[in-house]
This record gives sequence, structure tokens and C-alpha cells, in this order.
Amino acid sequence: MNLSNDDRVTLFLCGDVMTGRGIDQILPHPAGHQLFEPYVQDARDYVELAEARNGRVEKPVAPSYIWGDALEELERVSPDAGIINLETSVTASDDYWPGKGINYRMHPENVGCLTASRIDVCGLANNHVLDYGYDGLAETLDTLRRAGLKTVGAGRNVDEARTPAAIPLASGGRVIVCAFGVEDSGIPGEWAARADRAGVELLPDLSEKTATAIVDRARRVKGPRDIAVASVHWGSNWGYDVPRDEVQFAHWLVDGGIDVVHGHSSHHPRPIEVYRHGLILYGCGDFIDDYEGIEGYEQYRDDLVLMYFATLSQQGGLVSLEMTPMQIRKMRLNRAAPVDSAWLRDTLERVSAPYGSYVDLHSNGTLTLRWG
Repeated sequence: MNLSNDDRVTLFLCGDVMTGRGIDQILPHPAGHQLFEPYVQDARDYVELAEARNGRVEKPVAPSYIWGDALEELERVSPDAGIINLETSVTASDDYWPGKGINYRMHPENVGCLTASRIDVCGLANNHVLDYGYDGLAETLDTLRRAGLKTVGAGRNVDEARTPAAIPLASGGRVIVCAFGVEDSGIPGEWAARADRAGVELLPDLSEKTATAIVDRARRVKGPRDIAVASVHWGSNWGYDVPRDEVQFAHWLVDGGIDVVHGHSSHHPRPIEVYRHGLILYGCGDFIDDYEGIEGYEQYRDDLVLMYFATLSQQGGLVSLEMTPMQIRKMRLNRAAPVDSAWLRDTLERVSAPYGSYVDLHSNGTLTLRWG
């Protein structure tokens, strides 16, 4: 395939961006700090845990603080579009969802922590966007849209939740994004959007029929030079095994014309596959969170996160995937040390090799994917 630079589109993708709870508390306009968790009742405790691990965080931080060295990397790559899974409610409401266990909330006046980066679309089909009820969801939608951020995967009714987001490209064409979730990621079944009720786009199953319905909606809006991304919140938080039904579902999406399957929910990166020239990220891992001082599952190194830069052809197909390792320290993204980048490379290759994907580590610390 002969490609000019005009044919190529670079996307920035990452895993869960969780700017609620402890992250919200270090920003200029924190929401109330009361929590309703079994063991922690004050969001500031998560800040203290992080500080005990890596040192004091001078509060309040600037809105851009949490992105740290990632901002320099975004400037270097200059992607054409940025897509995240925003896993928090953006609201001042105190009306938390009872019995949920974990409730994430970021104050609307802290939305600058999102606009400080090269983000275009916030996927909202996840298990925290309704943590502060339907009023909280409405405020989330309004706040993000006023800030110039597109939303997808949740809405005031099912039609709005299913409506894809479209990012126009300077070269012509668009990046089309749809988002949806699965109950096994922790999304309550009652959160499913309906014709007369707000909520998230919650899939009934991972059947071929469900995949076909998603593909059909994407096809109705996808033009000949458009790139289609399906952002899906699925699976458990820990472990590298990908269930067979998720693999088959991702393949059906690519068979139907989806160019990138953007998977998330896991707290660490999971396998990568290139199937019929389509990119499948089975789990991108967390990206921004307040887990820094929490013990347990150390073998997965959830302090290490990845920036995914996928370059695709508008004629169809993945051209390259570059990944930049970062480490969360002091509630900020920092460039990973060489030994940590090597650990990520070894781990990613080990879990992705069964899918025909291999990972190279370069002298500048970045990773690239080889496949086929």
C-alpha cells in the first residue's frame, strides 16, 4: 500500500482516566471529601496514601499537573485526535448512588484538568459515570460539552447514548467514536439507558447479533475516509487472560469495518492483537488514578501506564502502534525509568505473542508493535 502522510491519522488512546476522589482533592476546586466506601470515608486519605509512598504533593496543583510528562509526549507526537475513557462523574451533586461501594466524583470547576491535554472525546460508558445519580450524569454531560469535549456512550436517553462522536480531520474525513460497556466490568444493569431514561449504552451480551447492531450504527455514519473506533468497557480489573467471547466479539467488530477496538476496565495493560489490519487493545489499563499508595496486586505494576499512539491509513488498516510508558508518582504522570519500560515490554510481549503481536523497546524509552 502506497501511503502519503496525508493518508495517515494518528490517534492518542489510553485507559481509564479517573479524576475523581483523591485526584479531585488535589485540584483547585475539590468536591466534598466524604466517601461511602466500606473502609475509606474521606477522599483525602487517598492523597495521604500517595504522599506516604512517594512524597508530599503541594496542593492545590495546577489543572495540567496530573498529566505531567505526558503533555510533552502529546506535543511531540501531535496526534490528530485524543480519546479517553473518563471514569468519574463530573458534578457538585451529593446525591451518591446508594450501595454502589465506590463513588467517583470530580467537581465541574476542575474540568480544566481534561482540557489541559489534547483530548477530543470522553467515553462515558463505564461503571462510575452514574456514581452521583441521574442529576450527576446530566451535569457531567453539560460540563464536558461546555468545555468543548465530545461525549459518547452515555446520554439522557438511549438514542443519545448510542450516538457516535465525530472528530473532523484536517486532511478530510473524520474519526468516528462509539462507546459501550458490559456488565462484567461492574456497570449495574439498572444503569442501561432507555428511550425514557438516562444512562449508559450497556450491551446485553457479546453475541454476533449485538456486534452487528454496533457495526450497523457505525456504518450509517462512517464515510470512505473515516476511521471508526469502538471504545468498550469490559472484563475484570486484574489478569492477562482474555475471555474467548471478548476475542470473538472484537473480531466481529473489525470484520464489520471497525478500525480500532479500544478496550478498558483492567487496571493494567492487557494483550494487543492486529486482526485483519484492525487494532484490538483488549485492555489499556488505568492511566490517571489515585491508587498510588494502595497495596495489593503488586505483580501487575499498575503504577506503570501506557500512552497508545495508533497511526492508521484512511484507506484502511493499521500503519503503526507506538507506546510511551509512564509511571504514576505523586499523582502525576512521569516518564518511566528504563528498567520499568523494559518490564512493560517483556510483559506486553509475553501476553501478546499468542495473538501474533511482538513489542520492541527503543533507546528513547518508547515501545513499538510488530505483528504478522
